[in-house]
Amino acid sequence: MLAEATSPYLRQHADNPVHWKQWTADALAEAADRDVPILLSVGYAACHWCHVMAHESFEDAEVAAAANRDFVCIKVDREERPDLDAVYMNATVALTGQGGWPMTCFLTPDGRPFFCGTYYPKPSFLQLLSAVAETWRSRRAEVEQTSDHIAGELRSMASGLPGGGPALAPAVCDGAVEAVLRDEDTVNGGFGGAPKFPPSALLEALLRNYERTGSQMPVATVARACEAMARGGIYDQLSGGFARYSVDSSWVVPHFEKMLYDNAQLLRVYSHLARRTGDPLARRVADETARFLLDDLRRDAMFVSSLDADTAGVEGLTYVWTPAQLAEVLGEDDGHWAATVLGVTPEGTFERGASVLQLRSAPDDADRYERVRAGLRAARRGRPQPPRDDKVVTAWNGMAITALAEAAFTLGRPEYFSAASECARALLDLHLVDGRLRRSSLGGVVGSSMAILEDHAALATALLTLHQATGSAEWLDAALRLLDVALDHFADPDEAGRWYDVADDAEQLVLRPSDPTDGATPSGASLIAEALQLAAHLAPEGPAARYGTAADATLSSATVLLTRAPRSAGHWLAVAEAAARGPIQIAVACERPDSELLAAARALAPGGAIVVGGATDSSELLRDRPRVRDSDAAYVCRGRVCDLPVTTVEELAAALGPSV
Repeated sequence: MLAEATSPYLRQHADNPVHWKQWTADALAEAADRDVPILLSVGYAACHWCHVMAHESFEDAEVAAAANRDFVCIKVDREERPDLDAVYMNATVALTGQGGWPMTCFLTPDGRPFFCGTYYPKPSFLQLLSAVAETWRSRRAEVEQTSDHIAGELRSMASGLPGGGPALAPAVCDGAVEAVLRDEDTVNGGFGGAPKFPPSALLEALLRNYERTGSQMPVATVARACEAMARGGIYDQLSGGFARYSVDSSWVVPHFEKMLYDNAQLLRVYSHLARRTGDPLARRVADETARFLLDDLRRDAMFVSSLDADTAGVEGLTYVWTPAQLAEVLGEDDGHWAATVLGVTPEGTFERGASVLQLRSAPDDADRYERVRAGLRAARRGRPQPPRDDKVVTAWNGMAITALAEAAFTLGRPEYFSAASECARALLDLHLVDGRLRRSSLGGVVGSSMAILEDHAALATALLTLHQATGSAEWLDAALRLLDVALDHFADPDEAGRWYDVADDAEQLVLRPSDPTDGATPSGASLIAEALQLAAHLAPEGPAARYGTAADATLSSATVLLTRAPRSAGHWLAVAEAAARGPIQIAVACERPDSELLAAARALAPGGAIVVGGATDSSELLRDRPRVRDSDAAYVCRGRVCDLPVTTVEELAAALGPSV
């Protein structure tokens, strides 16, 4: 029953006349017993077109009668079961040339796909249901042959990263950066045209290239993209936080859903940009994005998945404004001024004469602007609000923990670090069951789906980030246990550096997913490379060697992707840039946790750096590293090459300049 599901998306469909079932062995067995195909529908709670298809078809009695009669109908939340989503999205793209959600697939009872598509309006969907059912009844041999062929092709495609690439070296990173920079939209910022997605991982990688090379081009590209997004409609000018993407190339009109994973990644980018450049806009956006996470996406110490694109069935209803509405809330003078500052026009930039708020330049009166923002925020709270997907996903919470911890030191906000620590503790308490990690939970009830590679990797990185900040062995031990599980159950035993996205003891599907490319979120393989790289420097000597060997093999396997498709390897490039310079390690020998030098190290450290502090020999990086002449001392190393210790903030800042 969907009503008991641990997914709000599935619960949305509990009352449909279509007799939806969850993906279980019993549901597949029912299809075999009835000798009917499976209708598989995959989506997620914040998906606008998923809602449209639900209203048009899944809530319709005529459609339901046909679907229930001729199929076993299974509904899947792609965020809860990314393994199923990956398998059948590969099939959809292979058969149609494109993918997306809602995804609509027809399967044999044992799960082999034979027809796939995405959104269908009711008339087309009814025709499709009839045609598929008739084909199943009258041309079964063709269906079996087709499904066998598709399953075989999917298995051959799921071979992971191709071998034969060059060894990982700074030149590989530089070549990837040059290719990425050639694709920049220098007019609007970012990369590519409409629809335009925040290139979070690529921006982080470019910042790390700047730290290694000192080249101004990468950091200028990052600054252009970050400013364009922050001033555009994709950014919530009233309450902070970014929408999923822009439907145009100028960042004006967003697809209004707000995802935890986007905002966690962008918080990290803006925080690191603020560290390096001191840009006040980057600093403000980092602070507001962190507040958005805490105010709008936090529940029971953990972070929920998303805010919907629709409000009361209308996309963007909560967020858009007309000049008359501004005047009604603010009065004529402030309303007219706000319309000018925030780009609200009589014609509108969205639909029905309404506009998405933008801030194309700094306002001429900062105090007035803050007063206007406060008034509009208060008025907006009185509007209908978008639904929230309260599902807690392990990987995305791991990303949020890391970003909040790093932002806390950039911004001097200890409450952000406290929130990160509380989230990590809650995740470990709820999502670790009998020593194994689960993918998600809802309302304090953990789901049955086992965690995938990205969950282990993102949470391990988060725990290692907390360990660096606190020195606590609790966080280190928990992270290393996750990495050991990953090495034992997700690493390919026959090919060093290759990873599967699902464990070797997980449910066996048509194929075992292994996708190394970075998308809206980094791939599990690139995330595990980051976690292993950190562990190689933070773990005790024996385990550290194992993690270091695995990190090197994993990064070496990515060089083909970095050379052939760097836009699809953003997080790989970020991790590779850190590897190409060591990564930077900063060990501060100090007597007190509030050491000024340690605080400076954490606030100045570039992305990918490792920072620890404490007494001599209190951690691996502080072994045999004492204070100097009764002063706290910072030891800065790049790889195995170390500078002389420094004892002042000014000396440390100079030591952390780009390594040219």
